[in-house]
Amino acid sequence: MLKRQIVLDTETTGIDPKAGHRIIEIGCVELINRRLTGNNFHVYINPQRDIEEEAIDVHGITNEFLRDKPLYHQVAQEFFEYIKGAELIIHNAPFDVGFMDNEFALLQQGYPNTHEYCEVLDTLVMARNLHPGQKNSLDALCRRYDIDNAKRTLHGALLDSEILADVYLAMTGGQVKMNLANNTEDKSQTDSTSIRRLADNRPALKVVTASADELIAHEERLKVVNKNGETLWQQN
Repeated sequence: MLKRQIVLDTETTGIDPKAGHRIIEIGCVELINRRLTGNNFHVYINPQRDIEEEAIDVHGITNEFLRDKPLYHQVAQEFFEYIKGAELIIHNAPFDVGFMDNEFALLQQGYPNTHEYCEVLDTLVMARNLHPGQKNSLDALCRRYDIDNAKRTLHGALLDSEILADVYLAMTGGQVKMNLANNTEDKSQTDSTSIRRLADNRPALKVVTASADELIAHEERLKVVNKNGETLWQQN
């Protein structure tokens, strides 16, 4: 059975949807059975309000840049269909899910809350369980799991989703395990990856024995080691 996961991140005008803040960027990366598919979702959105300066300092998205971008209601259905039924993987999920639920509710078109049509996995909670008492920001996790985030000079929804996908796979075991029990590949293909045995005509290993002088030096060294008690290897 295929397992579809969507690694998701948003950027916003501020930190609180209850204060009228809106989503301005959505970035999603699709995983099928823990493999990146390239079927990603990315959109910038005109929030119809100004972005707080503190938020611009974080993500670098300006009011001018968003003026010609679509409104949320123009992308809502496509976004809903893209994530519907998937497991969402989000770092600090309550923040993003709270904004998503708010945006859909503002449309007054009967969209359900995110938890009603998607499972949600919070990688911040997962990281805190795995690494209690340590920093578990996305940047900290990249350092911990040796993941390159050199391009992340500012927050960006799609870039952060791509990085979080790598972090999630590292935190949960890295590469996918081969399912040998359900392997239905043609036998001619599997034969090419069978165990390779060494040839029987390979040269014999060369055995080097100690010289008489080396044996005498070895015995003298054992006497030094044994001066405080009989060594185990000399007991009868």
